[in-house]
Amino acid sequence: MHHDTDQPAPEPARRVRAAHTGTTVTVYQAYGPSLGLPAARDGRFPPAWKRDRMTWIKPSFLWMMYRCGWATKPGQERVLAVEIDRAGFDWALRNACLSHYDPAVHPDRDAWKRQLRACPARIQWDPERDLRLSPLPYRSLQLGLAGEASRRYADEWTLAIRDVTPLAHEIHHLVRQGDTAAAAALLPEERPYPAPAETPALA
Repeated sequence: MHHDTDQPAPEPARRVRAAHTGTTVTVYQAYGPSLGLPAARDGRFPPAWKRDRMTWIKPSFLWMMYRCGWATKPGQERVLAVEIDRAGFDWALRNACLSHYDPAVHPDRDAWKRQLRACPARIQWDPERDLRLSPLPYRSLQLGLAGEASRRYADEWTLAIRDVTPLAHEIHHLVRQGDTAAAAALLPEERPYPAPAETPALA
């Protein structure tokens, strides 16, 4: 007799996953205390935050932990959970291009470079991470914001900023103790995100 199993379907190679509500999306960034602390205190990015630079936002908490070494790398000691307007996130996705040349998407390298110069946002796919920060066989989104997108992120889309460094330290401590079940229970719930249909760079 055949029994259906409750095994979840395997993750697709590329999918946007994020903690989100009907109106917001949570992304992560890490900064030094001089910027991270006032941003969390005030719920917005301070004037010292460079609005003319490209900034990369990560919907994956564990990818952020991989990038900042559980908030231990210099200049990345404070991990911020930035809750942004979902309409703004969707606008960035719709106006994004791939950060790397892909012959399946671009006619040639010159066309890709022209697109890159014109795009206010860039999509990059990086291997998702597990609790031990080892790579998983599917990828997570990084979204680079430049120009108009960077300014709108800082001054229009950001609705709340929380310092989640204590959470990062607590999860890391549990992983080091070998209690991965307790560590996993503390992770933010990241669900598949219904990205706008007109987002060719997500293909």
